[in-house]
Amino acid sequence: MGAVGQDVGLGAVEETVRLGGDLRVAVGRIARRLRQAHRTGDLTFSEASVLARLDREGPTTPGVLAELERVRPQAMTSTVGALERRGLIARSADVEDGRRVVVSVTEQGRRVLTDMRQASTMRLARGLEQFTPAERARLEQAVPLLDRLAGLL
Repeated sequence: MGAVGQDVGLGAVEETVRLGGDLRVAVGRIARRLRQAHRTGDLTFSEASVLARLDREGPTTPGVLAELERVRPQAMTSTVGALERRGLIARSADVEDGRRVVVSVTEQGRRVLTDMRQASTMRLARGLEQFTPAERARLEQAVPLLDRLAGLL
C-alpha cells in the first residue's frame, strides 16, 4: 500500500487504521533493534524500564512500581532485588510509614542509564547517517507528532 491518502477508495477511518498499523510495526521494529544491541550482563528490558521510571518519577514503593509497570508484585520483587544487588537502586524506609519500603535510583544507576541512553542515541545517529538531509528533516518534523501521539496512548 502507498502513503496515506494514496489508496483510492479508502475512507478516512480505514486510512487512519492502516497508518496506526504501519506506525505500530515501524516503531516496534526500531524498539526491537535497539533492544537487540543488548550485551550479556546488560539490564533486562524490565530492569531498564524500572530504573528509568525511578529516575524520571522519583522514589516509590515496589507495589506502586508493579502497578505502573503492569506486572505482578512477585515479578517486581525480583526486578527490584536484581537492581539492588547491582547497586543501581537503594531501599529505604518510607518517611511517612516506616513499615513500607521505598526504592530510589543511585548515582551508579543514573550513570548506567546515561550510558544506555547514549548508546541508543549513537546507534540511531549511525542509522540516520544513511538518510539524505531532506529525509532527516522529514523525520525531525515527525518527532513532535510522535511524541504527542505517545502522550495520547
